[in-house]
Amino acid sequence: MAKKDYYEVLGVPKGSPLEDIKKAYRKLAIQYHPDKNAGNKEAEEKFKEATEAYEILADPKKRQAYDQFGFAGVEGMGGGGAQDFSNVFRDFEDIFGDFSGIFDSFFGGGGRRRPGREAVHRGADLRYNLDIKFEEAVFGTKKEISFTKNQACSACGGSGAESGSGKRVCSTCGGSGQVRRSSGFFSIASACPTCGGEGYVIENPCGSCGGSGLMKKVQKIKVTIPPGIESGKRINIPKQGEAGPNGGPPGDLYVYIQVKAHPHFERDNTDIYCVIPISFTQAALGTEIFVTTLDDKKVKVKVPSGTQNGKILRLKNEGIPYLHNSSRRGDMYIKILVQVPPRVSAKAKSLLQELAELQGEESSPKPIKLSELR
Repeated sequence: MAKKDYYEVLGVPKGSPLEDIKKAYRKLAIQYHPDKNAGNKEAEEKFKEATEAYEILADPKKRQAYDQFGFAGVEGMGGGGAQDFSNVFRDFEDIFGDFSGIFDSFFGGGGRRRPGREAVHRGADLRYNLDIKFEEAVFGTKKEISFTKNQACSACGGSGAESGSGKRVCSTCGGSGQVRRSSGFFSIASACPTCGGEGYVIENPCGSCGGSGLMKKVQKIKVTIPPGIESGKRINIPKQGEAGPNGGPPGDLYVYIQVKAHPHFERDNTDIYCVIPISFTQAALGTEIFVTTLDDKKVKVKVPSGTQNGKILRLKNEGIPYLHNSSRRGDMYIKILVQVPPRVSAKAKSLLQELAELQGEESSPKPIKLSELR
């Protein structure tokens, strides 16, 4: 199969500056690195392909030869099929900088550090699922929640070491936090098994936290629920997540809101809908009814004479407050349900028959267009 142009492989135009080539290779190397795509042969080939392209285009002499003569110009120079990537991996850190900030997610933890330098990382974020009533979501409320999280050990102050003792450089990795293994033509770094990627070991671990520097604690806080919040929204509470190792800053707490259904009202953005039953005489003659709103107010609503089943009436500004502007509210929509009595008295039956004769009811009614019902 014909080889792809090196510029095409990296996705950069010919003549691109070295910095753009580095950025393009960095993106592809992270995406297709073998440690991140274990057992994926296609990803491994793409990684090799991108590395070969970078090895040629990052070297001024090789790039000049390639630009002038193509693959033939770089035969025997480490590219064009030679698969000699030693120069690339010597310069790997120049491309990626500190591994700890880039490959932590798939190198198993600690990055590459200088001896004696402790890793200070932000603590993990936490999630809390909170169920609230429909009315609480509409008008806002305050809820006290309780959850368990890691906090800095009070006995050792988060250091993980007993008082009077300290930490020493890991003898396995020399403080780098990484050990390397060879896999074919390239070298792969992974977290040191002795120190877990920290670069140091604790001589005398704290008896209270076992050397982790962290302890579980039940935390109680009050959460303010803003008016108008919808189900599925989240509230971010900074610095209420897990404490970071080695005194690192805590993560955040994310409270996810789940709103319980209301027996009478249904929400659509900032509007609410309900169904109100009336008799067929009220619908025919017209009437005034009192409807209870979300605020538990009794509002007078005029039902016009000749109101049909399913007609929608609107009450302005009786809906849901806007989430970031509670002075504004949506509308309340009332769907009229005309109820037919299941049983009628003899007198009522006689009156209805008289009404039918006066109305001249159709014995062979024609179908209604479905579009009129929408």
